[in-house]
Amino acid sequence: MTKNKTASLIIISLFILALAGYNAFATNEKPGFQHQDRAVTDIKLATFAGGCFWCMEPPFEKLAGVQKVISGYTGGDKKNPTYKAVARGLTQHVEAVQVHYDPARISYRDLLQVFWRSIDPTDDGGQFVDRGTQYAAGIFVHDEEQNRLARESKMALAESRRFNKKIVTPIIQAKEFYPAEEYHQDFYRKSPVHYKTYRYGSGRDQFIDKAWGEERNYQPMKVSMVAGEKFSKPSDEKLKERLTALQYQVTQENGTERPYNNKYWNNKKSGIYVDIVSGEPLFSSLDKYKSGTGWPSFTRPLVARNIVSRSDVSFFVERTELRSARADSHLGHLFDDGPAPTGLRYCINSAALRFVSADKLKAEGYAEYVSLFSKN
Repeated sequence: MTKNKTASLIIISLFILALAGYNAFATNEKPGFQHQDRAVTDIKLATFAGGCFWCMEPPFEKLAGVQKVISGYTGGDKKNPTYKAVARGLTQHVEAVQVHYDPARISYRDLLQVFWRSIDPTDDGGQFVDRGTQYAAGIFVHDEEQNRLARESKMALAESRRFNKKIVTPIIQAKEFYPAEEYHQDFYRKSPVHYKTYRYGSGRDQFIDKAWGEERNYQPMKVSMVAGEKFSKPSDEKLKERLTALQYQVTQENGTERPYNNKYWNNKKSGIYVDIVSGEPLFSSLDKYKSGTGWPSFTRPLVARNIVSRSDVSFFVERTELRSARADSHLGHLFDDGPAPTGLRYCINSAALRFVSADKLKAEGYAEYVSLFSKN
């Protein structure tokens, strides 16, 4: 063997060892380690006070991407406050709602727009007929990003000069939230006559109609889309607002998430996987299999035309990269070491996907795929 060939083999060997060492370091695992399912939830919290919490639930509950809205108390230091104590002003708590939302489907910025259209932001002594600090409006932020967006939104509202008075709604660091008694939850559904009578008498709707007019019913920008809809890719700025840092890195910067430490690698539920940006259908749980790689793996796409392949020569190895057709999101790579019937492995990043369970396909606009999961 010549010296040149020997040197080349040494360099290649060192490169392979370095790459293996990097993977071991990146995953923090040792050979033979039995991985545990460390599923991550993307559901986030947003907390708003706007007077009577009965009236603050409906505007948020009707939004796509909102999982649930809980009425409760926050802002004070008294543990486990009761409605009677809060309503009498015996605590420092305010009536509030806590919104559980999926940032992949609706942004915090959009939630703020719905909030402003539900209150009187110029009143710091209560809201409408309910007077006292226990009915004061407020935005309770859970992190620095929410704090920044809330302040920007408040400033924009003030600069719009929609209101003749100063915008006084405070932005406060979130504190312990205590769910209200069960009979208060979804009160507008449980006691519709009582609720409608109260709401009309409070003057809330009359104020909102006068202040916002035709702009009262805010329509959030869709973060994702359903099958058949036209799609226009959001600007880079919008994508950064709506995607998590990892989702943006993977889909827009061709990143790769860590194996075994991602949302769907071990997901066994029935349903389909859609593009996190566009919502275009990509894969089905019926074609998903356990590949042992730590990433979601499929034998074939659900809709072939929604996936585009191209050559990828990064890391000095030629691979086949997979991207979504409409959103042009980086999804992962295609390999020829999969099981029958195709012999292919579509190795995909969870961060590029959103899972739609079989029981929610119709509600989310993917009705054409319901029959795939119907029991014979």
